[in-house]
Amino acid sequence: MSRRLRRRGGAGVRPPRFYLTSLGCPKNTVDANAMTVLLQRAGFRPTRDVNEADVVIVNTCGFIAPARTESLETLEELAESLRPQQQLVAAGCWAQRDADRILEAVPRVNALLGTRSWTSIVDLVQHLASSPGATLSLIEDRLVAMPEEAVAPGYAISGRSAFLKIAEGCNRQCAFCAIPAIKGPAVSRDIDAILKDAGVLQAEGVLEINLIAQDATHYGHDQGLRDGLAHLLERLVEAVPEVPWIRVLYAFPGYVTSRLIAVLRDAPQILPYVDIPLQHAHPDVLRRMRRPPDMAQVRRTLDALREAMPDIALRTTFIVGFPGETEAEFLTLLDFVEEIQFDRLGVFAYSQEEGTAAAEMDDDVPADVKADRYEALMVAQQDISYARNLTFVGQRLSVLLEGTGDSLTVGRSYRDAPEIDGLVLIHEAATPQRIVEVEITDALVYDLTGKIV
Repeated sequence: MSRRLRRRGGAGVRPPRFYLTSLGCPKNTVDANAMTVLLQRAGFRPTRDVNEADVVIVNTCGFIAPARTESLETLEELAESLRPQQQLVAAGCWAQRDADRILEAVPRVNALLGTRSWTSIVDLVQHLASSPGATLSLIEDRLVAMPEEAVAPGYAISGRSAFLKIAEGCNRQCAFCAIPAIKGPAVSRDIDAILKDAGVLQAEGVLEINLIAQDATHYGHDQGLRDGLAHLLERLVEAVPEVPWIRVLYAFPGYVTSRLIAVLRDAPQILPYVDIPLQHAHPDVLRRMRRPPDMAQVRRTLDALREAMPDIALRTTFIVGFPGETEAEFLTLLDFVEEIQFDRLGVFAYSQEEGTAAAEMDDDVPADVKADRYEALMVAQQDISYARNLTFVGQRLSVLLEGTGDSLTVGRSYRDAPEIDGLVLIHEAATPQRIVEVEITDALVYDLTGKIV
């Protein structure tokens, strides 16, 4: 197989090419970047033109039904246009979760690569090259694959921002979630490997590092560390002093410790931003979800965060229409949202997921009721978001400029995680990929507008 690759890359013959598209969350983006590096190291060359590719790879998402639908549509669209000699690989979470269903839906798929086996992408593609007509599968029931296993990066860069993976997998047994079945138990990356990746990001001129994991507050528990995330952050700010923004994503309720709050407060590089998906606010619903039901503790944590950092941006996620959710339970959630006044909030209407504990429950909340509750929560949050945005008018915020065109420049403040939150809009052309001071002049429901000062 390696001889075949060398022959194709010889003088006068173009090297083999691959096209890779990644769907879903930033963790998938990091894996896709690592696979790209491994393929390039093996002699393949990336292309943005699918027609030029010898192998076409879709890094799928299989978390919830809409994500699987997007993955299926992407695979089907590519399958229809591929030439017979082109190879189609379905990789990632959906491949790990339901390989047989993918093959049934898209027979044109030549190979499947599970999310726990992405480090073997080169071996799989080389086997495809030497086994035309075969359907290959590499779906392993093992612990998660870590970048350092293949000497691959554990990060992905976009502009001057980067996602840096600190752990993979999850030990939580939330009734609605298939992630533990897809990813396996939580495994923390070695701290030296994380710091090494962070050093590379600093050298590349990255201005924002977003730390990602299924549960960042679990970091280090499997290695025997107490307050592992706080320890990691302390080491990180020392290791990359030239990176001005460090953001932590995905904290679990009940695991935001006083030491972690102190580190978030005292380290200027660490942005005062916490994403803590709560999923619901009624204790009975949380028990059915197999989530922490102690809302008094949740309130104490949120109060402690705001007391330590009055300007902190708090983000959360809720599920409406979970099995058994009564009108009274939903109203408790709605009242909680009005009480806490989150800066950012995401809402999902519940859908059953095979293999989860909730799939055994009666999905008894009608679809129209779910839609109404989704709408009611989003309308309430829109009012809250607009009111909170108004408080920034007249203030100055540091903004990472990301793009410009047609006399409009867009960027993000500390309140805005990439891809999921709002923007700062500047009605003038400006050089992007830098952090500037912006005076906020107006507020929209989700975004702010301003001028560079």
